[in-house]
Amino acid sequence: MLNLKAKQLMKLSGVSLLYITTFLLITVVIFVWMDLGFNWVFYTICIGQLVLVVTVIQILKDDYTTTKTFEDFYEDHPIGNIKNQ
Repeated sequence: MLNLKAKQLMKLSGVSLLYITTFLLITVVIFVWMDLGFNWVFYTICIGQLVLVVTVIQILKDDYTTTKTFEDFYEDHPIGNIKNQ
């Protein structure tokens, strides 16, 4: 059962996983603010760390290509091969 859920989690996009991680972080902050029990905070943090690791793996394994190089500098301030339109 755990293996099935891990496969489903890996099928989500990197941005979706970042949203889930952000939601878990906000949940931890709310749990601490409400002075909820240690168990709730601890397990939420553990789940958040696992989702963060899966997110990093998913983003690094993503098949993303670009034509830009370091010579192009930043998108908001191009200095290289990209011409201003």
